[in-house]
Amino acid sequence: MNVNVPQTVPTSASVVIIGGGIMGTATAYELAKAGVEDIVLIERGELAGGSTSRAAGGLRCQFSDEANIMLGARSLEIFRRFEEQMGQNIDMVQSGYLFLLDNEADAEKMAANVELQASLGQSSRMISPAECGELNPVIRTDDLVAGAFNPFDAHCTPEAAVAGYAKNARRLGVTILRGVEVTRVIAEGDEAEPGSRRITGVETSAGPIAADTVVCAAGAWSKKIGADVGIGLPVEPLRRHIVVSEPVNFDPRRLPFTIDFSTSYYFHSEGGGLLFGAPEVEDTWGFSTQQDPAWLEVLAELMERRTPMLDDVQLRRGWAGLYEVTPDHNALIGKSSQVDGFMYATGFSGHGFLQGPAVGEIMADLYLDRTPLIDISGLSLDRFASGEVRKEMNVV
Repeated sequence: MNVNVPQTVPTSASVVIIGGGIMGTATAYELAKAGVEDIVLIERGELAGGSTSRAAGGLRCQFSDEANIMLGARSLEIFRRFEEQMGQNIDMVQSGYLFLLDNEADAEKMAANVELQASLGQSSRMISPAECGELNPVIRTDDLVAGAFNPFDAHCTPEAAVAGYAKNARRLGVTILRGVEVTRVIAEGDEAEPGSRRITGVETSAGPIAADTVVCAAGAWSKKIGADVGIGLPVEPLRRHIVVSEPVNFDPRRLPFTIDFSTSYYFHSEGGGLLFGAPEVEDTWGFSTQQDPAWLEVLAELMERRTPMLDDVQLRRGWAGLYEVTPDHNALIGKSSQVDGFMYATGFSGHGFLQGPAVGEIMADLYLDRTPLIDISGLSLDRFASGEVRKEMNVV
């Protein structure tokens, strides 16, 4: 872990943000841009060193839930202007997103999703197997029944986006602490009396910080943060693998980000090569990011089934990262109704990076008691107590 531990930390802050990935840095920037002062962002390792730097970098609006569609669409708007407005190149490739559907049941569900996306102003459309092959010549199409495509979806480099947000947050006065761990979030008040508890600060490996507001943007590690103040954040870590190939003998940037929906095998361009991802045969829950050699066999089978033309592609390097999964595969975004001053942006279940810019704006709005551009009331933690849960279907 290559970090520099600061000699001192601020003794107080207006807002302490826990987590230096896309959620934490976007929130810090948007709060500072809105005029909030004395913001401290705390990252125990390097910025983007958790799940963000291990993400595939996909950017899409193709979801089954209206909130996710709009979060993806708004974030895409911001990402498209990112280099111009933030002075940071994020290697954005707008080649579209292509879902491949090999059975009528999935095609019917996807068509309903596409209809919803279109009603919300997005350019998604259903296409034929032949059109899938035209968009991506390296796929096998003989067993497909349909595809779903949006030409304006894209992908980019996650750690570059975090670097851009962090750079601009610092410029606006945010204090960013790397190599510092939050050891405890502190709340005062009577646990037996609803609404009486409030955040008073955090304890860290470099000293205490008094604060009225704490934002949990700790991704897969969020459960412990909530537990410190008696808040149950239903977030569990799930391992996922990615591998990148050597350069290929064609221009990979002309291929859309392609997902074989029934298997969740996917690939997109990465430099002059390709990036591949897929689930393991059996899900591995927990914080281990050790690579499992058996996963390469799983990937090879999926490649042979869907992209036999890529059999001779040489794989170069790979890694494993963590999804932060909730029971309904939807994020947790909001202000706690149990502890005053506790805010959360976590549980994105594999689509956090692509929603980060919009969520940063929303967290600033919530802090300042403004109505967010996007209705995220259905993403509150309270949905699990009320039973108002709706499951996101378009996860990978």
